[in-house]
Amino acid sequence: MPIASLQWWPPHSFIITQPYSNLNPGQYLWSRNSFGRTRLRDILSRTSGRMVGVCAFDGREQGEFGGKLYLGMDFGTSGARYVVIDDLKRVHTEGKMEYPQFMNENAVDWASSWKTTLFSLLEDVPTGLRSFISSISIDGTSATTMIVDSKTGEPLHRPFLYNESCPDALPLVKSIAPANHTVCSGSSTLCKLVHWWNLHESNKESAILLHQADWLLWLLHGKLGVSDYNNALKVGYDPEVDSYPKWLASQPYAYMLPSVQAPGSSVGYLKEDVEVQFGFPKDCIACAGTTDSIAAFLAANATETGKAVTSLGSTLAVKLLSTTRVEDARYGVYSHRLDHRWLVGGASNTGGAVLRQLFTDEQLKGLSEKINPMQSSPLDYYPLPAVGERFPIADPNMEPRLHPRPECDVDYLHGILESIARIEARAYWLLKDLGATEVDEVFTAGGGAKNEKWIKIRERVLGLPVSRAIQTEAAFGAALLALKGAQPKSSLPLDR
Repeated sequence: MPIASLQWWPPHSFIITQPYSNLNPGQYLWSRNSFGRTRLRDILSRTSGRMVGVCAFDGREQGEFGGKLYLGMDFGTSGARYVVIDDLKRVHTEGKMEYPQFMNENAVDWASSWKTTLFSLLEDVPTGLRSFISSISIDGTSATTMIVDSKTGEPLHRPFLYNESCPDALPLVKSIAPANHTVCSGSSTLCKLVHWWNLHESNKESAILLHQADWLLWLLHGKLGVSDYNNALKVGYDPEVDSYPKWLASQPYAYMLPSVQAPGSSVGYLKEDVEVQFGFPKDCIACAGTTDSIAAFLAANATETGKAVTSLGSTLAVKLLSTTRVEDARYGVYSHRLDHRWLVGGASNTGGAVLRQLFTDEQLKGLSEKINPMQSSPLDYYPLPAVGERFPIADPNMEPRLHPRPECDVDYLHGILESIARIEARAYWLLKDLGATEVDEVFTAGGGAKNEKWIKIRERVLGLPVSRAIQTEAAFGAALLALKGAQPKSSLPLDR
């Protein structure tokens, strides 16, 4: 399924307010209409305790929409978003919410926070659109791990977050897994499972493992123990043969592993109480989800082999659509399955975090305007926010290199931007050297995508066409999975 460019509807907007009492003071949810204008209703939500959404229609009143709609939800690191699209991938409404900070014994109760956010976002979907939603899918942060009761679904332990490391479990994991396997990282899902297994003697018989997206979808469809092969990759699932490998299946905790489906495939109908509470149709289905980074890739419309997406956020992450699977834990390189192809990726510690240490947003904008992107910078840096690099050079002791600093700040910024572009080029060269398909075009997402001069610099350094992705919201990618799952027998692949 090609991911089409967004086609915006005429700007007829309705402001929809809904009473909402579960938000902490100072929190708000925003929505933007499908003409692309953002509406922030911070003041109203603070003063009235109400949540505000903005929905766009083509001149028709709420409830008169006659087609099918698909809801995608993205649960990121600090908050969640939703997007509702139609068969033509037009956005009808979208919104976001910061996670409320529920506390439990001086720690954030993330499970309660995510659950509250899930139902808050469902409540924010305009009531006139809910009855047309055919399917729902959710993405979550990769390797965010939950150990829950197999009968009730209630967490038996606080969630292990995506960036948590369990180095105590790493030696055991390395002893059973193939060399340089994806699970051979302290932050892998399998290391978190082994860590929990070794520390807890009780509740093991009734325990199962789920990922963040799995658990949130369970709250909607009620079938415990179902995951997708993108989220399950870091627990050791082999998406190439569609099964857990023997070295993993023979472990004493193997019974805790979830069953695995293709992202976007139908898991089942929504629970009756969810349908009734929110007014979804009785035949609305929940579809297996994916990770947040893959959902963002799907949203970027990079659907052909050789297309890549570089995310220029706090760090620099690259993902390339390849015919060949590449795995090498030494560089943090691993491949996710996308139907019959592979999404190969890695992440460097360089990126926007370095720039923010040196310049304000205003300085970055003003200095960038003075850069000649067609002129090569003689400065050779390796911009890192702190000691350590993981990809394309794997060196935990690597020192940042940001000197000598020229007197002219324009030249300094030019040198840093070009040096980051060289790291990006080196990253794609490494993926090719490891066996991935050669990149032929790069789409850009993240905050750095707004810097046109940087895009021109990267085009010159990479020797490739570079453009800003039209759509980069992971929630949009999740909505595409929901659209895929609503097709007969989920027969519509992601890339056709």
